[in-house]
Amino acid sequence: MERKQFALGDIVQMKKPHPCGTNAWKVIRMGMDIRIKCTGCEHSVMIPRLEFERKMKKVLVRAEEQPES
Repeated sequence: MERKQFALGDIVQMKKPHPCGTNAWKVIRMGMDIRIKCTGCEHSVMIPRLEFERKMKKVLVRAEEQPES
C-alpha cells in the first residue's frame, strides 16, 4: 500500500466535505494523531493517523509553496 506524503502546514483534500461546504483542511499538528483545521470555518478536528491517511484524498498545497502569513 502506498503511503501518502503530507507535512505540517500542508492544505489537504479529504474524501468527504466538511458540513460548512469546504473540502480543504490545513494540517496543524502531527504525531500519532493528526489535527486538521477547516479552511472555511476554522473548525479543528483531531483524528488518528491511520484514519487520516485513509480519508485523505490528496495534498492541494504544500507548506513550502504557501506565502508566509
